[in-house]
Amino acid sequence: MKNPLPTLALVTVPLLFAFHTGTPVQKPRASPAATATYNKDGLKMEVHYGRPYKKGRVIFGGLVPYDEVWRTGANEAATFETNKDLTIGGKTLPAGKYTLWTIPHEKTWEVIFNKKMYPWGVNEKGLASREAEADAVSVTVPVEILPEETEQFTIDLQDAKVPTLVLSWDYMQVSVPLQ
Repeated sequence: MKNPLPTLALVTVPLLFAFHTGTPVQKPRASPAATATYNKDGLKMEVHYGRPYKKGRVIFGGLVPYDEVWRTGANEAATFETNKDLTIGGKTLPAGKYTLWTIPHEKTWEVIFNKKMYPWGVNEKGLASREAEADAVSVTVPVEILPEETEQFTIDLQDAKVPTLVLSWDYMQVSVPLQ
């Protein structure tokens, strides 16, 4: 009787290559991407950002230093898009797409909408890649201390008296009214 292994190999090896796509298997990101949306009365807004976890770390004043520009999330620079002009802190933000940056301080945060799109949130030196001359609107808002810890960084577009951009992580939250 003839050995069937050479024939079996001739059939199975090409099949294995036929089903291999050549694309490496991607692991889930440690800080998954998320999108916050708002759609009411013709106003549409979206925020795309990375959601890092606290994982027992000191966040503000530690992982995210006070008084320094933060990419506001993880991975790629966070983006904010609106289909209508908005008034933020008395300043006009024209309809369009922006990158979203923050400068956390202990009692207030600066929330910055920047006109330039950046491929990543930090440069090769590990510093925020934001260029200040491209800032469209910057507003300072107070920090709210939360009664419970928020484990994963969260951005929400809430429907309050006016639409509000809310950023929460650890025991801190800031809210930016968008009119």
